[in-house]
Amino acid sequence: MLKTELSVPSDLKYMEVVEHWLLDSLQLAVDQDIDWADVERRLRLVVVEVYSNIVRHAHNEQPELPVLIRIELDNNNLLLEIWDQGEGFKLDSYSAPAPSDFQEGGYGWLILNRIMDRVDYQLQVGGDRNCLKLEKDLAILTDQPLKVES
Repeated sequence: MLKTELSVPSDLKYMEVVEHWLLDSLQLAVDQDIDWADVERRLRLVVVEVYSNIVRHAHNEQPELPVLIRIELDNNNLLLEIWDQGEGFKLDSYSAPAPSDFQEGGYGWLILNRIMDRVDYQLQVGGDRNCLKLEKDLAILTDQPLKVES
């Protein structure tokens, strides 16, 4: 079982630190029969999407606001929690873009739900922080390519 956390400033210059910490920690703890290349590719996309959105949108490029990331891995079941202090993402006002729209943003929520088994977002937990909880059984990965369907 692995339990660890990282608190990092809201600054994109820390993106590589966040990626390496998450992926290196998990690689040491997952079963050897896991297709690590596929897990790494998918989780890299998840962490880049989530962390960059927090930095740019939730924290509005205020590096003094920390992002807290927690990892729990038990029998290849990953629980990833990402905590921020931003205003929060209003899911009830989110409308998924059609891939044919070729718009620049708005695909993050679709990507997270496509890659992860469970995605849960809670606004203002404890009155001051938002929590994105992501769960994935790393032993069960889809053979389908990562694509967004309309």
